[in-house]
Amino acid sequence: MKPTHLGIIGLGAIGGSLARQGKLAGVPTISGWSPEPAERALAVQQGALDDAPARATDVARVADLLILAAPPAANLAQLDAVLPHLKPGALVTDVGSVKRAIVAHAERLGLGTRFAGSHPLAGTHRHGFEASRGDLFRGAVVYITPCHGGADAAREVAHFWQDVLGAEPVVLDAERHDAQLAATSHVPQVVASLLGDFLARHAPKGSTFGPGATDTTRLAASEPELWTEILLMNRDEILPALRALEESLGTVERALEVGDATALTAWLTRAAEWRRRIGP
Repeated sequence: MKPTHLGIIGLGAIGGSLARQGKLAGVPTISGWSPEPAERALAVQQGALDDAPARATDVARVADLLILAAPPAANLAQLDAVLPHLKPGALVTDVGSVKRAIVAHAERLGLGTRFAGSHPLAGTHRHGFEASRGDLFRGAVVYITPCHGGADAAREVAHFWQDVLGAEPVVLDAERHDAQLAATSHVPQVVASLLGDFLARHAPKGSTFGPGATDTTRLAASEPELWTEILLMNRDEILPALRALEESLGTVERALEVGDATALTAWLTRAAEWRRRIGP
């Protein structure tokens, strides 16, 4: 679908990019809301929004497609708040990194035929409207997680990402999404933050850091409050993944303890070959 009126609740890096890219793609009218008045004003001043009302419900009343682009817990609350105000026939999606909770909540609210979750793999450690871009989603994979009985809504939401924003939608059930992202997104965040915490506490005073440290800790600069929500919301999938990570770390520790070059080289080689396969 190409909405006549796109509504966005949340104007951070993702929500702001949706507005910017929607405008560039020719969506006729885009309304957006942020709890920060200055952020709403900036989005209008920069031409990303046509309207930025003071209440999120005023966005819900007019949108053909409503996108919840707040943090995960806020999206759950917003779904409750906007439900009575949705325009007849409007579709709703979100852009959170955890899908089971919001898909189940939409089903409980009776929105199963009008809601499909979305998760664009285009996040950034930067946040706020100033971090938004007009090309963020072009070529990005976007997971679409349908509700039970919501195949039509999922198809329309997928068309929006593909036809309007130039993304590559992939339909995936919410349970599989959360299990997969625990390993491929949430554990990498934990590891980056773990290394950042280690260096903050143990790097010798006056240390300088090369690309190895800065590259591997980039995600550690992500918004702590957002990632607290994500990690807690998906903890049942993340904890087993972390335990598997402990096994891998144990392999290194044991190899170093006994000076086992063969085991250490095998461990490093497996990691190197995987990284080279996935590209630059």
